[in-house]
Amino acid sequence: MEKGEEKLWRVMEFYSGIGGMRYSLMNAGVNAEVVEAFDINDTANDVYEHNFGHRPHQGNIQTLSAAELDSYEAEVWLLSPPCQPYTRQGLQKGSGDARASSFLKILELIPQTSRPPLMLFVENVVGFENSDTHEKMISMLREIYFNTQEFILSPLQFGVPYSRPRYFCLAKRKPLSFHKAQVNSYLGAPGLVLGSDQSMMTREGVELTGYWDKLLENCRPIEDFLEWKNCISDAEKSKEGSGSLNNPLKEYYVPSALIERWGSAMASLAFKQFLIMIADIVFPESRRCCCFTKSYFRYVKGTGSLLATVPVMVKDQLSSLPELSLRYFTPREVANLHSFPEDFNFPPHVSLRQRYALLGNSLSVGVVAPLLRYLFADET
Repeated sequence: MEKGEEKLWRVMEFYSGIGGMRYSLMNAGVNAEVVEAFDINDTANDVYEHNFGHRPHQGNIQTLSAAELDSYEAEVWLLSPPCQPYTRQGLQKGSGDARASSFLKILELIPQTSRPPLMLFVENVVGFENSDTHEKMISMLREIYFNTQEFILSPLQFGVPYSRPRYFCLAKRKPLSFHKAQVNSYLGAPGLVLGSDQSMMTREGVELTGYWDKLLENCRPIEDFLEWKNCISDAEKSKEGSGSLNNPLKEYYVPSALIERWGSAMASLAFKQFLIMIADIVFPESRRCCCFTKSYFRYVKGTGSLLATVPVMVKDQLSSLPELSLRYFTPREVANLHSFPEDFNFPPHVSLRQRYALLGNSLSVGVVAPLLRYLFADET
């Protein structure tokens, strides 16, 4: 490589999903070539191929050998392994969960390769950092001379009104080093990523509501991420709302039967108290919405926010749910909150429920891209 010429990094993606990691790599402005992607989900691979023109390898990762991984000559491995073994709502079996086995296999293979990666990037849910899988990962990386830096970050810290805190591990094999080596082996969110030393985040701090509330002042309103900017006035113009054949949002309105079931639960609850306790309802001017899970649109409670499309000037006068004109966020809007680019789209054959499920399993480009930019910087 001639002096002044930027190095081209060879990258492999594991658990590539619908391409969130690859979009993050592109957004980071890194001179990189994705030499292979791996995912076992056929529909996710359809979406990936539709957007990138390359279909990921669809075999079981556990069947890979060290020699096969060596054959790709990849210097950087990007991984977003299954999160179910570590979620708070799950059984938290960690390495004892069958869904953790493929990632454990990768950890086992890395020391066996003749060309181990120079850099590693791992994304997972908050809670992974307390698991036995995490302990095995860090132990392996230290044994083969990797420096690590770990973070818990949310899109809220990047001005996006989306509460989705996630764990990240960045690793570089010596002699490569991090620009801020003083935070090696430290779990936090230092200013090296966010550009502000006021953004420190500790393992315990992620649980503090007050920290996240302060971030909301710098977040953009939800309406900036909506697919139809005039959806509020449209819903009000036709009070039949979701029943209008001309309404492009028709299929996204919450069914009246479901709202009626909620209504019976309101007998002993004040209206605003109900909104807080029973349903996560946000307004276009809100600066925070909850994390969308893969079950969004199939279930309501705990799967993501609902949008109230009633005009802001009358919301304080309301006393019943039907008056809010509630609807689900569209898949495009969820993708917007994930910071996916405008040209991302789904193949026509992917159903609405599949789109939500795939997005729920994806990651935030707005968070991962700055981390990758930092990972690849000052690589020597």
